[in-house]
Amino acid sequence: MAHRAKKSLGQHFLRSTTALKAMVSSGAVSAIDTVLEIGPGEGVLTKALLATGAKVIAVEFDQALIPLLQETFASEITSGQLKLIEADVLKWNPAEYGLVRGRYKLVANIPYYITGAIFEKFLTEKNYPSCMVVLIQKEVATRIVARDGKESILSLSVKAFGTPKITIKVPASAFRPAPKVDSAILAVTAISRNNFKITPPQSSPRQGEEAMQNTIKHFFDVLHAGFAHKRKLVARNLEEIASKELITKVFTELGISLQARAEDISLPLWIALAKAFGVES
Repeated sequence: MAHRAKKSLGQHFLRSTTALKAMVSSGAVSAIDTVLEIGPGEGVLTKALLATGAKVIAVEFDQALIPLLQETFASEITSGQLKLIEADVLKWNPAEYGLVRGRYKLVANIPYYITGAIFEKFLTEKNYPSCMVVLIQKEVATRIVARDGKESILSLSVKAFGTPKITIKVPASAFRPAPKVDSAILAVTAISRNNFKITPPQSSPRQGEEAMQNTIKHFFDVLHAGFAHKRKLVARNLEEIASKELITKVFTELGISLQARAEDISLPLWIALAKAFGVES
């Protein structure tokens, strides 16, 4: 008997074979990989991932789905190819289950309402994945890629850590129950912290990690300040964190117009602004 989707958890179960194949191929998943799947639901994507020979760690929040998944994948759980975990992934620590930095892939059909939280957690996570392949609302995916050149906090947040690309669009009819909007598969590859490198080297790995996190936090503080009031020029918005004189000086040095809006400023310039306003590099 099929599980009844819970609206409160944003559950929409994928039914498209084409979309399933595209998710696996978008992550280039193979037998040498370890894959984290968020919200396996009834297990259709889980099955496709396991078919590649990859080891899968599936984190499911809905307690009612656990028995179904245990029954469906009893042999894979017994063999150790699949590890099924009941938990809230936003409160979950990848390191506790052997997932280390850049050594696993995240592939998931995630609830729309936690899209931003998922990106924030796993892109800034100490043990971040090598890539993320997520099935999300098409409008959100389009905004992240920002093909029109208009950036947002979300697009810049993702691009600061990796390269986003829409692989295919997925119609609402591909799900049960069908959502009110279409979706898209977004692949974020080449995930790293290269934009937030700390020099000179810190005296210990722990201090280095703390400095890196402080650098990332400062970047986002500057970014949020810049986007604080959409109708205002970015130079005016940044007066919350820096003097008008310093802003004028920095903008002139970087070749940014004082009439610029936050959405018109590229990621490299935002990184340069963060450094100019006090971040260590």
